Amino acid sequence: MLSAIVIFVGLAVVFGLLLGYAAVRFKVEGNPVAKQIDDILPQTQCGQCGYPGCKPYAEALANEEADVNLCIPGGNEVMILISEITGLEPKPLDESAAEPKPKETAFIDEDVCIGCVLCIKECPVDAIVGATKLMHTVIQSECTGCEKCVPVCPVDCIEMRPPKPSLDTWQWPEPQNRPTMEEKKHE
Repeated sequence: MLSAIVIFVGLAVVFGLLLGYAAVRFKVEGNPVAKQIDDILPQTQCGQCGYPGCKPYAEALANEEADVNLCIPGGNEVMILISEITGLEPKPLDESAAEPKPKETAFIDEDVCIGCVLCIKECPVDAIVGATKLMHTVIQSECTGCEKCVPVCPVDCIEMRPPKPSLDTWQWPEPQNRPTMEEKKHE
């Protein structure tokens, strides 16, 4: 009985050492091109490209299974960088995606919310909190502005708004178009 236990322990140690050696010796690194693409993607995990996150989209790009122009939050700059890395031909973004749009986040009118949980299920970054048949709210710092929660709301209590400026996020407003000296002379 004791000899059987010693034999099994000895076999377990030998196989453990062999498996440990094989794990180190035959280690498979991830695709370095996919890692390079993933590093330049905006990491919003919004799903607007049709993939569940930035990493699966980067892997599809590295395997040449996806178009370079699917990352809407990244815009033209990211699309050009992706095409340089992959060697794929750059393609223009959709007209709606190419228009610069100010950052907006979701706001829920808590008085109208019926607690249906549809928005929670749709949010790719878990920025909406609440419980069934109770009101929901949005964690503004987590919301990426992907707008996926808006169409699923049956009572239309979700709207996209620019976030309220804080001391950390406030910026000077863009300068207004002032008339030049020549235009002033002609007035």
